[in-house]
Amino acid sequence: MNPKNTFCGRTRREFLWQAGAGFTSLGLVDLMSRDGAFARLDDGSFDDDRGSNPMAPKAPHHAPKAKAVIFLFMYGGPSQVDTFDYKPKLYGLDGKTIDVDTKGRGGTKKQGRIVGPKWKFKQYGECGRYVSDLFPHVGRCVDDIAFVHSMYAESPLHGSAMLMMNSGRILSGAPCMGSWVTYGLGSENENLPGFVVMLDQSGGPISGAKNWSSGYMPAVYQGTVLRPRGEPILDLALPKGMTAREQRRLLDVLKEQNEAHLQPRYDDTNLAARISSYELAYRMQSHAPEAIDVANEPDHVKRLYGLDSERTEDFGRKCLLARRLVERGVRFVQIYSGGNHNDHNWDAHGDLEINHNKHAGATDQPIAGLLADLKQRGLLDSTIVVWGGEFGRQPTAEYAKGTGRDHDSKGFTMWLAGGGIKGGSALGTTDELGNAAVERPLHVKHLHATILHQLGLDPNRLAYFYAGLDQRLVGTEGANPVPELIA
Repeated sequence: MNPKNTFCGRTRREFLWQAGAGFTSLGLVDLMSRDGAFARLDDGSFDDDRGSNPMAPKAPHHAPKAKAVIFLFMYGGPSQVDTFDYKPKLYGLDGKTIDVDTKGRGGTKKQGRIVGPKWKFKQYGECGRYVSDLFPHVGRCVDDIAFVHSMYAESPLHGSAMLMMNSGRILSGAPCMGSWVTYGLGSENENLPGFVVMLDQSGGPISGAKNWSSGYMPAVYQGTVLRPRGEPILDLALPKGMTAREQRRLLDVLKEQNEAHLQPRYDDTNLAARISSYELAYRMQSHAPEAIDVANEPDHVKRLYGLDSERTEDFGRKCLLARRLVERGVRFVQIYSGGNHNDHNWDAHGDLEINHNKHAGATDQPIAGLLADLKQRGLLDSTIVVWGGEFGRQPTAEYAKGTGRDHDSKGFTMWLAGGGIKGGSALGTTDELGNAAVERPLHVKHLHATILHQLGLDPNRLAYFYAGLDQRLVGTEGANPVPELIA
């Protein structure tokens, strides 16, 4: 072949020589990156501290109204028209088949049999918000709550909808909101995880650990599953095959690193995550065992959360633990109501009354207790509490008989409280049947943008460079916070 054939104005021989000569620099780039030389900040500058301690506290983009988030995730999809979105017309239409466009797991339908709300609504607070009889305790807190009645999402299927609510994507592989928060702000307590997840006693959600994954970010930003009883962190057994001497040596090294405030570096990413877990477990067991011990809480506080009732004890304990964690500097706590499948969560495809009575009855008092406890301690001003599921439910029956409702991602309700959120307010509406958002429709990414903004993070600046793009929780196209929700 003619060596004078050119490529981009150069000979092929010259191109290969230059490319090959530069290959050895990749090793140098790798070594420098481990030392944090290329740790990009959101404004394009570099931060040497990120390489040595990625969880060190970081300055926000602007003055924050909040410093922590507690996300109460109602897995399965609570029905908006049976909880917080009052639609009086539905009562008179109960049992009638009407023309209405719906789309759920059962596909697209043009007609449906209306299922009227099974609970009455009444007004609460100075703001006069309507709340159903499912949530009488939360109803007494409405003056601190901002309801968003016009949420919508892209998927009516649990797996992808949960990923959208947690990570802003319907496909797996992206960091979750808790990971973005700890990446952007770091942690205020090195002895506790920055991002904590507590699962329902019946098990985890359908998408599993993808819902608290750090995705393409380092593993240090992923959520840590915390158990309210027993060993706080799961799966911390030392690797099989290690001798007792090797185990003692490993823990001695971790202790030395902890005392010297060193950040270990390892070539194997999985091993690094594993070692980080050991180190975190050591710090928790050695420095903060009281964080998860609610035994010394006053009896009146335990009663406030419902720890004196079998029905509310489990979720109440997790809510109380969430307060204790944010009190100690944890940035993001996510608590799941519902797990496993079918009526173990809010996915009311069968008997709506049995399903929602069960889950609302287990969570209503603990949620109200959490809001009241945060408020009386002065923590609600700096903590955003978020309530909602991955979507809502249709106003029509899913089957020919029964009260079960299919999924509805076209219009559903979520609410926020604390952290500079405008209490006693409501934003957006669904149509008269509660089926689809019609006034001020808000995509999930606008909820994310609002939460980040209240934490002092610009949702359109907070970025992580991956796959050739500045990736963001709100997507590369961006999203703005919702001004009507901000006090």
